[in-house]
Amino acid sequence: MPDPDNLREVFAYWVRLLRVQKGWSQERLAMECELDRTYVSAVERSRWNVSLSNIERLAQALDVAPWILLKPPEGFEPELTIERLSK
Repeated sequence: MPDPDNLREVFAYWVRLLRVQKGWSQERLAMECELDRTYVSAVERSRWNVSLSNIERLAQALDVAPWILLKPPEGFEPELTIERLSK
């Protein structure tokens, strides 16, 4: 679980979780949002500060509202679904 006070960790958590739920590789996600695969990898490892533009691009590719990627998780739920994220 990411530290809820660390937005980079929270963002990385959701990007990876949603990407895996879609069954996508990092390369596929990068292709969908026209970013480099190494950038997506760095984002998922909390290595980069992500611009608002790239938050929007990643959210659009993952079919979620951008704010969902910044919402701290409320406990670990392996069966998490997109519908429950937006509550």
